[in-house]
Amino acid sequence: MGFGDTAKKIQTLADKAERTYQKINELRTEVEETQTTVLDTSERVQRLENEMAEQRAVLDAVAEEVGVDLESVSTEAHITDAEAVAAADADGGDAGSGESDDAESDADESADEAEK
Repeated sequence: MGFGDTAKKIQTLADKAERTYQKINELRTEVEETQTTVLDTSERVQRLENEMAEQRAVLDAVAEEVGVDLESVSTEAHITDAEAVAAADADGGDAGSGESDDAESDADESADEAEK
């Protein structure tokens, strides 16, 4: 009987070891997939940042050509946005509930006025 109990214990241990080995392999695969995803995402973010920088350069050139002062438009938009956040905080509301759309439209109006 002693050998039977030992054999059962060894089999149980072997089964646990096999499950652990499978789980480690699954985790290794997940980690590799995650690393690939992170690298792909990093490359995409870098491309988007480069594209955004190019678009900003074009926007700056067009604004200079048209005579729009981007700094003042940006400053006015930030001030308007900060005022909206302060007002929302005073009301106890959520600042992200459409207030930035107002700031953008105010900035657009300021840009239109600067063009005139």
